[in-house]
Amino acid sequence: MSEATGIDRLTVRTDDLELAALAWGPSSGPLALLLHGYPDSPHSWRAVAEQLAAQGYRVVAPWTRGYAPSDVPRDGSFHIGALAHDARELHRVLGGDGRAVLVGHDWGAVAAHAVAGTDGQPFRRIVAMSVPPLGAMLAHDDGRLAWLGRVGRQVLLSWYMAFQQVPVLSERSLDRLVPLLWRRWSPGLRSGVEVDAAWEAIRDRRSEVLRYYRHAAPWSRVPRRYRAAQAGVARRPVVPVLYLHGVDDGCILRDWSDRTLSVLPPGSRVETVPDAGHFLQVEQPDVVAAHVLAFVGVPDGDAERADP
Repeated sequence: MSEATGIDRLTVRTDDLELAALAWGPSSGPLALLLHGYPDSPHSWRAVAEQLAAQGYRVVAPWTRGYAPSDVPRDGSFHIGALAHDARELHRVLGGDGRAVLVGHDWGAVAAHAVAGTDGQPFRRIVAMSVPPLGAMLAHDDGRLAWLGRVGRQVLLSWYMAFQQVPVLSERSLDRLVPLLWRRWSPGLRSGVEVDAAWEAIRDRRSEVLRYYRHAAPWSRVPRRYRAAQAGVARRPVVPVLYLHGVDDGCILRDWSDRTLSVLPPGSRVETVPDAGHFLQVEQPDVVAAHVLAFVGVPDGDAERADP
């Protein structure tokens, strides 16, 4: 451990992957597993992780599969089900128990939604940030025309997803695209430290990172071992979920958050974070940490403290 920063560097071996991770807090504390998204790295969790660790959690934030210095998976899968599988494996390998919580941002949120919808999932509570559950994006309780309008505006924001299906050209553009996306998705963010850390994790793994998007659609090609976890993303969660969304998010429409609570189970919450865009854990870490701790509780206060 670095005494100056209070950060551990871990190498965690799951059933078929070696994942590098950052960790904070007492080794005896309940597990708080934090999953980053794209284009990002565990370093963006630092300010939030420090606050969770100060309350007694053992916080672990891995570089997810394919991001350097973690392994590239031998089976070549970057499907949602594979990410959810990794989260459950990390719970097992890290000695997680019934007190463990899962927090995911962006692709980490997609993985968290899949875990939340899987029977027998091991986490007490789950927090997802910046990407709502699939059910919220399919809901048209205010009419099909209004829903089509939201979808149309979201498609305009999601142009990069189509571009990243283009081989070679998209890989070559990432050195310019990564900082561009950070600027557009979080217009008020001026720090470059997290962007630099993200690029360090992506620079030599460009094709691997882009496969998160290239494997998002072909559900029929999901390896058998990940199919149950993959199905969880389309199911109603079986555990309470906190959903957080930045008011100024330039990647995912804030409008989807208005429909999120209706597709979540009892005990769930939805909160929007002012003065924050897509990377709200970097822009407003104190607010994010406060919401997370209010929902999951502190280790010496039992789960009841977090109940609404």
